[in-house]
Amino acid sequence: MVHPRDYIFCSVVVPLMNEEENVRALHRSLKAAMGGLGRPYELIFVDDGSTDRTFEILRDLQLQEPGLRIVKFRRNFGQSAAMAAGFELACGELIITMDGDLQNDPNDIPRLLQKIEEGFDMVSGWRKNRQDKFLIRKVPSKIANRIIMKLTGVRLHDTGCSLKIYRRELIKRIRLYGELHRFIPVLGRIEGARISEMVVNHHPRRFGKSKYNISRTFKVIMDLTTLNLFLKYFENPLHFFGVVGFLFTTFGIVALIATAYFALSPEIAIPETNLLLSTTFLYMAGGFQLLLFGLIANMVVKTGNKRNGQLYEVYSKDPKAVI
Repeated sequence: MVHPRDYIFCSVVVPLMNEEENVRALHRSLKAAMGGLGRPYELIFVDDGSTDRTFEILRDLQLQEPGLRIVKFRRNFGQSAAMAAGFELACGELIITMDGDLQNDPNDIPRLLQKIEEGFDMVSGWRKNRQDKFLIRKVPSKIANRIIMKLTGVRLHDTGCSLKIYRRELIKRIRLYGELHRFIPVLGRIEGARISEMVVNHHPRRFGKSKYNISRTFKVIMDLTTLNLFLKYFENPLHFFGVVGFLFTTFGIVALIATAYFALSPEIAIPETNLLLSTTFLYMAGGFQLLLFGLIANMVVKTGNKRNGQLYEVYSKDPKAVI
């Protein structure tokens, strides 16, 4: 059972996937950076279905530091799900996210805290001097950031940087799925957040392998398309489906008029008339279905999505205890 917690100024959420060589060094760096703040904080490590010794090392660290919180997913669900689990457990007034591969620098955290105290709801890191492979990582990232800025209007140089800081009241309102962890600033804009960015350090990966591969590009494109629709039709999706449905219905009416005209003309053969009747039916049925989709989408917006079952377990200091 989780007992009431004391006031926590800052929560740090770190998703991990097969980072056994980085966990201990990351934990030491975070403790040094956060300890220098002189304010209460908590560390939340989310093991996203690791198949190496990442979880075992985390449990060893937890025995030494009871305040360390660990989330273990039953299998790999992706970084968005890992972040969402960390956000759900976080108790801090401010919530910080970062990667677990030692490429983000915990020493940037005090500067992020200073920046958000200027009145922002979210501050995103900008890996201006990114230490990644040029063709595989840097070029696709630059192209993606340009597209995201163009479609969403969120003016950030590096939306994919995991090192970010949020106010708790903002991040608790954001739902993550798919690859949406990349687009948290866009989701924040939907919530009316005041967003800023600052240049942060970025180090080359020393241990382990990157989890990025080009197959994730398709998922990112689909999520970006979804977000673009959110920004335009979030409050009333019926406006989108209604317009498309109206166009289909209009085409159907035109086809119906053409069918009636040709049916009354004796020189028109029966097969052509049947073709027009089929076209009329398809357009009218499509328009009706799109209108129905719009009404269903409106109902989803009004009532909210039904939450899924528990996909992870939270571990306490006791090796046998699961919260």
